[in-house]
Amino acid sequence: MKKLIRGLDEFRQNYVNTHQELLEQLSHGQKPRVLFITCSDSRVAPNLITNTDMGELFVIRNAGNIIPPYGSANGGEGGTIEYAINALGIEQVVICGHSHCGGMKGLLKLNELQEDMPLVYDWLRHAESTRRLVMENYPDYSGEELIETLVAENVLIQIDNLKTYPVVRARIHQGKLRIYAWIYRIETGEVLAYDAETHTYVPPMSQLMDDEDQNGDRSLAPSDKKRRSDSEFSSLTNIRGELDKLLAVNSPKSTKEAERAIGSLERLFARASRLGMTASELQNYHSLFSEPIQTWARKAYSHR
Repeated sequence: MKKLIRGLDEFRQNYVNTHQELLEQLSHGQKPRVLFITCSDSRVAPNLITNTDMGELFVIRNAGNIIPPYGSANGGEGGTIEYAINALGIEQVVICGHSHCGGMKGLLKLNELQEDMPLVYDWLRHAESTRRLVMENYPDYSGEELIETLVAENVLIQIDNLKTYPVVRARIHQGKLRIYAWIYRIETGEVLAYDAETHTYVPPMSQLMDDEDQNGDRSLAPSDKKRRSDSEFSSLTNIRGELDKLLAVNSPKSTKEAERAIGSLERLFARASRLGMTASELQNYHSLFSEPIQTWARKAYSHR
């Protein structure tokens, strides 16, 4: 408690004094950009992970980042979702699981929890679909590999549950809501995002490309988009050459080489998107890299 009280004083001295204007604005209302749904685990800090400030994230946290299907529970998740989307006008939702999740470990021994932690038992039953899917489709998995699979599948199942809410279904139908599946790796500080094209979790540059394709060029008329400078055209040609070279890196010899390959790919995709590479071409490259990036990721994180 002493640490918390000292922290309150440091917060007022260090943060409040340098963010008076922001706090004054927030006192008149909030306009968060993202509904961030994640686990209660103390090792997961949404604002810290995403480098966002006060007022930018609207957060739901619970054990296992679970969203019960519409009408199946009387908890606060449903009301919070309705308020975030209907009242605050949020148009982006992230469901973020994390490595070494205690909720997913508990899910594997669900019946053992019933006597000692009946409320935890009742709550984790909302993730029974996750347990059943993994146990029936990954029978050879065990240990950490099984937990990681539970974490990954659970995020996707919770997105399915989220889509049972009327306000969510309506906004998706209107094209006014996007939902993202993320996994935060505690041991590396990295976030991986689910890619629906390849059915794998990859570095989230593909979602950056999607957002820029949807939002970044809306102010440009079609004729303006066609008037790329010679230097931009040349830069795109160079990027294509660098991407083709990167495709040849099939088996990195070291973890450092694998990490460099992943970092280079992220930077190349970001540059290509900024310079106006078409969404179809970007998606084509993204598909080409779906297998190599899995190889690189296994090599990069195998020692951690």
